[in-house]
Amino acid sequence: MAIELETYRRKVDRFIAELDEEYYLHFAGHKPELELATIYQRHEQLASLETCRELGERAASDPSVRELWRFACEGYLGSVTTEESEAIAGIEADGEVVLSGEPIPFRAVRAEIAGEADRERRARLDAARASFTEATLNPLYRAALERAHETARQLGSSGYRALYESFGFELAALERACAELLNETEELYVDRFGELCERRLGVSLDAAERHDIHRLLRAPDWDEGFPASTMLPALEQTLAGLGIDARAQPNIHLDTDERPSKSPRAFCAPIEVPGRIMLVIKPMGGLDDWRALFHEAGHAQHFAHTSPALPVEARRLGDNAVTEGYAFLLERMVDDQVWLRRRLDFGRPDELASEAATVLLYAVRRYCGKLLYELGLHGSDSLDGMPSRYAQALGEATRVAHSEADFLADVDPGFYCSSYLRAWAVEAHLREFLAERYGTAWFASPAAGSLLRELWYEGQNMDADRLVSEVTGSPLALSRIAPRLAEPTLGR
Repeated sequence: MAIELETYRRKVDRFIAELDEEYYLHFAGHKPELELATIYQRHEQLASLETCRELGERAASDPSVRELWRFACEGYLGSVTTEESEAIAGIEADGEVVLSGEPIPFRAVRAEIAGEADRERRARLDAARASFTEATLNPLYRAALERAHETARQLGSSGYRALYESFGFELAALERACAELLNETEELYVDRFGELCERRLGVSLDAAERHDIHRLLRAPDWDEGFPASTMLPALEQTLAGLGIDARAQPNIHLDTDERPSKSPRAFCAPIEVPGRIMLVIKPMGGLDDWRALFHEAGHAQHFAHTSPALPVEARRLGDNAVTEGYAFLLERMVDDQVWLRRRLDFGRPDELASEAATVLLYAVRRYCGKLLYELGLHGSDSLDGMPSRYAQALGEATRVAHSEADFLADVDPGFYCSSYLRAWAVEAHLREFLAERYGTAWFASPAAGSLLRELWYEGQNMDADRLVSEVTGSPLALSRIAPRLAEPTLGR
């Protein structure tokens, strides 16, 4: 029987709402288990193999159906790996890493590493984490990935990468752009990031390991300026400057309660778009925690302002580089020297802004390396040699040693790393446009806030390329990130 699209859209909306609520309940610490299988079973017809094939045939002649086709295929991919996904979530929630007889919850290990000043203990913590990942999680990750690759072929594609290219992901072009950016920023990166490693860690870039970077990004030097107690007031004041009263938004629910198994990192769960958005935080303070809060608040504002009249493709699906771009736009405010002077009683704003550009350079290069690695991972029928290929790709991009144990744990489904890369470009385009039109303090302009609300109202009706083109008149380009990366060298 042919699918009636309006009925299908309504059912898709309910399915995603149930999934997001389940993710919220688990990662906010309300329930220990992540129970996905029953949700997939209840809505199994939405993402059956037959549904995927029918929508694929329609999408071939009607591009407007392509997002629904991608949803069905990703749902089918998710349904065949629910057993592994639930097991991984359960292990991460309940698992413990033991160091010198001291049990540490697995989800707290990275925060423990970041907060540890002693390098030897950091290394031991990271080795214990890697060992736990290799022995306990990687068999599940491997089974899920192999099943996903097999399923991509069942969906009529020659492979996982080819499937996503048929959804419109321009992976080959992004691959070239990543290689170019890595080449163009190599000298700058070695100079800038190497200097930061020496200053903050007393470690050369060549000697740095992944656990060192957790500590570096934790940026304890800046703790005094970013206490946990002022995180929310600063966010509220920033939104007020844009003409948004955060306390008068009944559709955004702030979850700040302490729970033992609550994720330590802020996240946003758009259960109903735009009716019920959960913004979950566990305030710890520090620059990285502030960035995470502002990032997730960017998602929350985007979803909360989305028009309820839009179809599910524009409210819940679409190009995720759009919502990530808005999230980065708010996140990068925390690093902006003008914002720092206006919103915080903060010393050395220029130094922090310069350091932030260095950290952004690391992040962008790391994600370039991730994409190049994932293209190989998803373009191969075998996982043989992939652990060393992962360590090599990430090591060449960042000049930092990475553990081979993370060769699957550091991979997000659906080439999501491509969304982050394009989102950084979206943020760069939008920030430059807003600064030119409303001044460097655009975040204190209600007119700028009005423009953002107009854009948010469109949900993800536009992809990132169209959004940037319509707002700025320029094509979306990864190279637009480069001017910010080339800001004056720290301390010079």
